[in-house]
Amino acid sequence: MLTLVEPRRNTFKSPKPDAPRLLAFDLITEVNRNEGYSNLLLPQALTSSTFEERDRNLVTELVYGTLRMQGKHDWILAQISDRPWSEVDPGIIDVARLGVHQIHEMRIPDHAAVSATVEVARKRVGESKASFVNALLRSVLRRSIDDWFAPLADIKDPVVRMSIQYSHPEWIISAYYDLLKDWDQVEAALAINNIPARPTLVAWPGYSTQDDLIALGAEPTSYSQLGARWKGNPGSLELIRHRLAGVQDEGSQLVATVFASVASGSTWLDLCAGPGGKAALLSSIATQRGVSFTANEISTPRAELVKRVVHGARVWTSDGRELATHKESFDAILIDAPCTGLGALRRRPEVRWRRTLMDLRELTQLQRELVKSAIGSLNDGGVLGYATCSPHLAETTVQVNDILKHYPQMELIDLAPYLPDTLVDATRDCAMALWTHRHGTDAMYLAVLRKKS
Repeated sequence: MLTLVEPRRNTFKSPKPDAPRLLAFDLITEVNRNEGYSNLLLPQALTSSTFEERDRNLVTELVYGTLRMQGKHDWILAQISDRPWSEVDPGIIDVARLGVHQIHEMRIPDHAAVSATVEVARKRVGESKASFVNALLRSVLRRSIDDWFAPLADIKDPVVRMSIQYSHPEWIISAYYDLLKDWDQVEAALAINNIPARPTLVAWPGYSTQDDLIALGAEPTSYSQLGARWKGNPGSLELIRHRLAGVQDEGSQLVATVFASVASGSTWLDLCAGPGGKAALLSSIATQRGVSFTANEISTPRAELVKRVVHGARVWTSDGRELATHKESFDAILIDAPCTGLGALRRRPEVRWRRTLMDLRELTQLQRELVKSAIGSLNDGGVLGYATCSPHLAETTVQVNDILKHYPQMELIDLAPYLPDTLVDATRDCAMALWTHRHGTDAMYLAVLRKKS
């Protein structure tokens, strides 16, 4: 008698990751592996999506938060992994970071964080690698977050300890200490870099006012008379959509307005204008004063962005180091110099991992070349503004001292009289030097020098 054997059923189930986590992983991968910029990629992706507000917020925290804290997450994962963490498949690394972020930094139940992340891993890196991710995350759950980080108390070197605790490369922590000379201050600066910044709006004189922004429900900024903090999506506002106002950190607003308060004459130039925040503000101020304004940007796509916000002002697309080829001179030139961006880490989370000391050497050389070019096209009696979104000594004070040493025709202007009365502890050697933990702005720097007649 034949016995019928029922065929074994295939128990395999296709991965079913939820769309927000899948998008978050894809964006993290694009940033970490293809040098994308999260502050550009994320808004574009959310605009193209059909997500509800809750899912949009989830994607935002997953992307920015995971990128920001990935050093801290790696410290745990490297202890669990049975192979050197630097040798693990990049896809596994990124998805495991995504899982740890949900477990340790978000209010998501542990089982949901693990299962949802493993589904993303199954979809994007494959079944066998997803099993490894599952094992990693379950090992993370075997200890509480307090137990994981208890050993930090025994690390005597504050640079090493803070690098793990606040998820910053050690060289950045050392650079902060060189300036602040106080470990409590350094710790405060690192901590605030891990707190997302709220959007800040800026009124463009002649097109909108701070009162217009306040009337929409925004809260006035502490120092800028043109700014207001906004809780929602700035892109939903009519003033923004019609380019009558912009989105700009208060520190950047102060760079533009303080420079404009020192500048005089009839011709102004923004030498490194892209993507256009300071150029938009300066051009509107210049128009009100009857000043001819020019913006220059080396990148064609970024120059196109500048054209959209300067309301018809002239825009050049050229290398700022070759300014002499235009055969023009100016009464005021602002160099918003390419820099390491160490003052805007809360807005650009991947910058802390992408920049290195080698970048610093290359950038400071570029900054010197831009300064040389600008001084050559600056009229006698004119002013040069040198700004960075970095507090690093090599990009700020050292550069200004280099200008004074090599260009005796330049003299430094004390900016203290030009700063808002309420802005305290915000100068360094006559320049404006902001700190996020002190002023709530990006850590912007501005020095202004006059060319002697």
